[in-house]
Amino acid sequence: MSKLRVLVLVRSGHVPPESLKGVSEKDLDAWKAEFDVCDTLRGLGHEVLPLGVYDDLAPIRNALTEFQPHITFMLLEEFHGVVTYDFAIISYLELMQQPYTGCNPRGLLLSKDKALSKKILTYHRIQTPRFTVFPVGRTVHRPKRLEFPLFVKSVSEDASFGIAQASIVHNDEQLGDRVAFVHEKTLDDAIVEQYIEGREIYVGVLGNQRLQTFPPWEMDFGKMPADTARIATSQVKWNRKYQDKHGITTHEAKDLQEELGDKISKLCKRVYRALNLSGYARMDLRLNAAGEIYVLEANANPNIEYGEDFSESAEIAGVDYETLIQRILNLGLRYKAAWMTS
Repeated sequence: MSKLRVLVLVRSGHVPPESLKGVSEKDLDAWKAEFDVCDTLRGLGHEVLPLGVYDDLAPIRNALTEFQPHITFMLLEEFHGVVTYDFAIISYLELMQQPYTGCNPRGLLLSKDKALSKKILTYHRIQTPRFTVFPVGRTVHRPKRLEFPLFVKSVSEDASFGIAQASIVHNDEQLGDRVAFVHEKTLDDAIVEQYIEGREIYVGVLGNQRLQTFPPWEMDFGKMPADTARIATSQVKWNRKYQDKHGITTHEAKDLQEELGDKISKLCKRVYRALNLSGYARMDLRLNAAGEIYVLEANANPNIEYGEDFSESAEIAGVDYETLIQRILNLGLRYKAAWMTS
C-alpha cells in the first residue's frame, strides 16, 4: 500500500489533536469523527494535514499548493454555515484537479435537495412517501392527496435539525404552525410528506460503479411512550441522556428475511445510481407492517466515525474501520472526474 499525503477538510474549530490525552468526553463529541479519520489515516501510514475551513477558500488553495496532497478527505459538511454548499467545495476541488473522497458535486446537490431527489426517485418508480413543498412566504394549502398524519421538516437541513415530536401533525392548524416554525428556524422551504408508520432502517452503500451494501441497521426506539411517534428527532439522535432513559439504540436488523434483505439491498443500489452518488452514502428507509419499503432520503457522505451506524454495519460485513477508511481513500483516487477524461 502506497503512503499518501492526505489533506483532511473539517469545519473551522473541529481540527482534532493528534492525541486524546487530557481530552474530556464532552470536548471529544464535537470532533470525534474528525479525530477517528485522521488518527486512522496516520495509523495506516499516511501523512495527514487536517485543515479547518469556514468561509474562505484561500486556505484550501494554499494547502493544495504547499502540501500537494495526493487526495483530499472531505469531512466538511457546510461552507459559510450553509449545509447545501458542500457540493461547491467539491466542485472547487475538481476545478483544481484534486482527487477527493466521498460524493461528487452532482450527487451531493441532488441528495441534499429532498424535494428534487424525491421527484427523481418517483420518476424511476422508486417508492417514497407522497409529499409537497411549502416555500417561504407562501400560504399553506394542503393538497387533498396528502392525508394526515404528515411529517414536516426542512427541505435541505440534515442531522434531524428542527425535527421533534411536533413535526408529526394531525390537522391543518398544526400543519400551518409547523410549516411556519420550519420557515422561521431554518429560513428555508418546508417539505411535508406522508408519515409512514413502521421500522426505521438505515443501509450503508460503498462504491462508484461497483456497489456494496452493508447489512441493514435499525433504529430501536426502546421504551418510548406509546403515544409518541417513532421518528429520529434531534433528541433521539443526539441526546445521550434521553437515549439512556428510553433505551434507544441502533443495531443490525437481524430478523429480516433473506428475500427482503436482498430486495432492500437492490433498492438502495437503484437509489444510489438514480441520484448519481459516488464514494459512500447511507439510505434512510421505512419498512411498514405489510413489508413495503419507502425511501425517505439518501445521505451522501454520512457520519463515518468509529462506532457509528455506518462503520458498525461495515464491520458486520467484514470491513473493519481501518479497511473502510482505506477503501474510501481508494474510491476517491479511482473516481473519474471530468477533468481526468478531458
